[in-house]
Amino acid sequence: MRISHVTKYYGDFKALDDVSLDIHRGEVVAVIGASGSGKSTLCRTVNRLETVSAGSVVIDGVPLPEEGRELARLRADVGMVFQAFNLFPHRSVLDNITLAPTRVRKVPVPHAQQRARELLERVGLADQAAKRPAQLSGGQQQRVAIARALAMDPKVMLFDEPTSALDPEMITEVLDVIQDLATSGMTMLVVTHEMGFARSVADRVVFMDAGQVVEEAEPASFFSSPRTERARAFLSTVLSH
Repeated sequence: MRISHVTKYYGDFKALDDVSLDIHRGEVVAVIGASGSGKSTLCRTVNRLETVSAGSVVIDGVPLPEEGRELARLRADVGMVFQAFNLFPHRSVLDNITLAPTRVRKVPVPHAQQRARELLERVGLADQAAKRPAQLSGGQQQRVAIARALAMDPKVMLFDEPTSALDPEMITEVLDVIQDLATSGMTMLVVTHEMGFARSVADRVVFMDAGQVVEEAEPASFFSSPRTERARAFLSTVLSH
């Protein structure tokens, strides 16, 4: 995935300022930074949930289309897991996972259901298929959301602060699933405030501030000796609590 000179305005406010970032196949990139630094906006531009004011996004050699069927087709290759779980409350867990593969990819229902059950097993929820989202904990709902994204067999997975809406005791169960995906070789962009996760799982850490990529490095290097004063100040704040 190649993000090239992407700028995003909301009115007069520049949320992203000439951001360029390459993510290689099988790489896990953690994007960190203070609230309002542009992390989530960057994540949402990758599948054009946010349109860009300038610049381009290319996924697996294909420029991100602006609209229409081509955009829908490319979005099918980019899984997204949000802060909120965004599950359909009136549908079962199994139906939530099978809906997109059967509607978008035209996967036969029996095949989609078999795949959904395999994914529920993978995320530790094999016995929850018949339940509605409201019957699950927050951590369980987020794991269902991950299974739903994986059901489309995406080339890239995007995570927009996937644990920020969870109670502390539920965070680990979600991070364990994401770590399992990283081990399996999934290409991932993870916006996170979990520094321990960024340090132990990511191949590269990208630090953003004021809509810009201020610094990027391997986790060991970034956390032990950040190059910029802004990164040092950020780490001194978040790691002291």
